[in-house]
Amino acid sequence: MPLLGQAAMLLSFDIVEEAIAEHDDWHTHEHLPERLSIPGFLRGTRWVATSGAPRYLVLYEVERLETLASPAYLERLNNPSPWTQKMMPNYRGMTRGLCTVASSHGHGMGHVGLLLRFKPGPGNDASLESWLSQEMLPQLPQQRGLSSVHLLRSGLTPEMTAEQRIRGADTGVDWALLVTGYERTAVTELAQAGLSAAELARHGAVEVVGAGYEAVHALTAFDVASVAARAVP
Repeated sequence: MPLLGQAAMLLSFDIVEEAIAEHDDWHTHEHLPERLSIPGFLRGTRWVATSGAPRYLVLYEVERLETLASPAYLERLNNPSPWTQKMMPNYRGMTRGLCTVASSHGHGMGHVGLLLRFKPGPGNDASLESWLSQEMLPQLPQQRGLSSVHLLRSGLTPEMTAEQRIRGADTGVDWALLVTGYERTAVTELAQAGLSAAELARHGAVEVVGAGYEAVHALTAFDVASVAARAVP
């Protein structure tokens, strides 16, 4: 299945070591349920690095780009809970992109991930996107060991909010590729060959940065709504 919505928010970051255990507890039991209760948020997935950095990758799939500038979302960002206020100072090197889904192929989402972040070189936007969206990406999910592949492009500049003021200014995302699979070897081989930094550069990408990840927790809006419904007496 391609990504669930027309847009996505991509975050990558580190957490100070002594706060990692509490961060994962907070992110699982408060933060993801809070975000997935916002209208238009469809699924959130947390990944942890197996090679490269930063430690965390979080992907939120949303209905449309406007969801990421909606009053409901901004209200949460500007009114963080006490636990969120406690956790925000522990973030380091936050990269946060409000992105359109430029291309999305496959069925489901594997537990092994490859994240590539990059920019098109001057004048290479059209040729790079054509190579990725029309030639390279559609055939990848049919390969053994792979599940899905998604091309994201920056669509909005995030507003400064109360949460960001606590943790510090975020860095944006230009273009990003997320590949998922069910065999680590297949994903690793792709990172070393068909989607290597050298191959992306040959087709016009610059400033290529990559890391390997493993999915550790996922939550959907349906999950949140189901729990809320069961809680009603």
